[in-house]
Amino acid sequence: MSKLTDAAKELLSQPLLAWATTVRADGSLHNTVVWVDVDGDDVVFNTAVGRAKERQLRNDPRVSISVLDPKNIYHFVSVSGTATLELEGADGVIDGLAKKYLGVDSYPFRQEGEQRITVRITPEKVIYNPGG
Repeated sequence: MSKLTDAAKELLSQPLLAWATTVRADGSLHNTVVWVDVDGDDVVFNTAVGRAKERQLRNDPRVSISVLDPKNIYHFVSVSGTATLELEGADGVIDGLAKKYLGVDSYPFRQEGEQRITVRITPEKVIYNPGG
């Protein structure tokens, strides 16, 4: 098991878009762009119940998140692990991500009846390149 270094956490804490890779039911990979943050030693992102990422992670919890520093394309972090899905507190997580990425207090794209869910990744493998 790998741990996030302080430098990797710093990069993940910046308002940089990440891409999440999940596994479809047929075994093919699915990449999507997500907002991401660090919570302790875990990486978190948020989605809505019923979306492809949530369905795929219920079927196969393996996931990878990667972030690339646009100021230095050799500075990146990639985190792979097993996802845990959390309904409790998910609205607060998406609001926190909206603050980080948009500078607003509440997630403005919430659809009526939508239930948010947080994806928590405990790192099993971390690749960090300082871009030096």
